[in-house]
Formats: sequence, C-alpha cells, structure tokens
Amino acid sequence: MVDGPRVVALGGGHGLATALRAIRRYAGTITAVVSVADDGGSSGRLRRDLGVAPPGDIRRCLVALADDDTVWARAFEHRFADGELEGHALGNLVLVGLTESLGSFPSALDEAGRLLRAVGRVLPATVEPVVLKAELADALVEGQVAVANSRGIRRVELVPADCVATPAALEAVAAADQVVYAPGSLYTSVLPVLCVADLRDAVNRGPGGVVQVANLRPQIPETAGLDAADHLAAVVAHGARVDRFLHQRDGVLAADPARIRALGAEPVPADVARPDGLAHDPGRLALALQALL
Repeated sequence: MVDGPRVVALGGGHGLATALRAIRRYAGTITAVVSVADDGGSSGRLRRDLGVAPPGDIRRCLVALADDDTVWARAFEHRFADGELEGHALGNLVLVGLTESLGSFPSALDEAGRLLRAVGRVLPATVEPVVLKAELADALVEGQVAVANSRGIRRVELVPADCVATPAALEAVAAADQVVYAPGSLYTSVLPVLCVADLRDAVNRGPGGVVQVANLRPQIPETAGLDAADHLAAVVAHGARVDRFLHQRDGVLAADPARIRALGAEPVPADVARPDGLAHDPGRLALALQALL
C-alpha cells in the first residue's frame, strides 16, 4: 500500500528538478515526466552524434530525487572541462551507456535510479525522437534552442505530432492523486510535455487534481511581456487542464484572479519563493502543494 499521495510532475530543466525537491517532502510515490525535445549543449551533442534521447533534463531530475548520501548524485553532475568530453556531464554519458547496454531508455533510467537510490521514478514524455517547432507572428522556428531565443511565440508543437507517450507515464497519470506542471521554461519545457497528445489527454481525464506552478519572473526572450495569467492562458490554449494556479503572492509577475478564474482555474496565492525572490523555495513550495491535495 502506498504511504502518501501519488504525485506526477511534468516539465523539464531546472524548474522540474526544483519541483521534485519539493514534492519528495510529502509524496508517497513520485513520477517525473520529462520533455525530450532538447537540442542544445551536451544533450544536443549526444543526440546528434549518437541518435539518443537528450539526457540532460532527465539527469537533473534523477539527481533531485537521489539519496543525499550517495556520491553518485554529485558525480552525475560533474561536468568535464577539457578534451573531447568538454561540456559533457558524467550523468549524461552514464545514461547513454546504460541505454545502449540495456536497449531501452526507460530501462536505463530505472537502472540509474537504483544507482542513485532515487525516491521516485523518472520517465521521458515519449521515447520517440521529436523536434520542437514554434509559430511566431511572422515565422516558424524549429528546435528547442531556437524557440528559447524567440519572442512573440503563439504556439508550439512536436514533430511528429502523433508521437506516443511512454506507457508507464500514462499509467502513473491514471493513478495520480495530484499532477503538477512544474515551473520553468513555458514553451520549451512545460508545453513540450503537454504536446504529447495521449499524455495530455490522460491528464485531462485523470482523477488527480492538476496544479500549475507559476514562474516567478519572465524568461527573456521566450516569455517577454507575459504576466502570470498569460502563462496559464498558453497552457489552456494548448488543450491542457489546470484546476489550480499556484503563484507567488505579490510576485513580480502580476496574477489577475478574475482572469485566472475565467481561464478555468482557481488562483492560489502563496509564499513559495526564496527570500531573494529569484527561485522557488522547495520547503515553501512543498507546503503549498501539499495543502492542495
């Protein structure tokens, strides 16, 4: 029997890792479902050179769920500074090696989770190679790095549009007591997960309450000019359900309660930021998310 709520967190990058550090404080079962559209940095190089799924965001999530006492958590984050491996994180290379040895990316992640003594499971949103595309006011942009450096994004999509969700991710969502859209890059981390159609549909019809954790600041240039409600509007416009919109009380990004309700979500103001206001505080975020169960 599960001791504690079943929580699924969706997203990518540092924002999802921060959310997982919060969720591990109250959840009984944790599943992270991570975007695999990255094409920059070490992940992009490995993707281009070896034809593997980009491991970087997934590595961060595994480390966020790792046992604090294991040296492997620190080793996974070690980044080589010289030679042919310059710029690569050791954890990225381990995940690629495990994938080639085991023949399955999800199996590699499970094995890495055992190595790190992770308290939850980390899964790719899809195991298919996908490319992120964005529609701008006057152009189409392709690739996560290019999208992240664009302004005035209207919509994003994955190619192929019919990519299939990882089955274990669908199972986790179907059993979840709570689904959390992590903070982070709106168009390049959160929405790429929700663009996996059968995963989005599973969340929309699932039994768990759906919480979107608002960003604390705009991300320039990707979300320049957007307020908190605009972030919610983008998620809703892409067909995803949001029950509660958790945002920093009196934060930098204005959050209009009336507009949030008009978009179908209940506004939940809370003190979830660190004292410096530059990032979410895992302890404060945990208390706010737990209160919404």
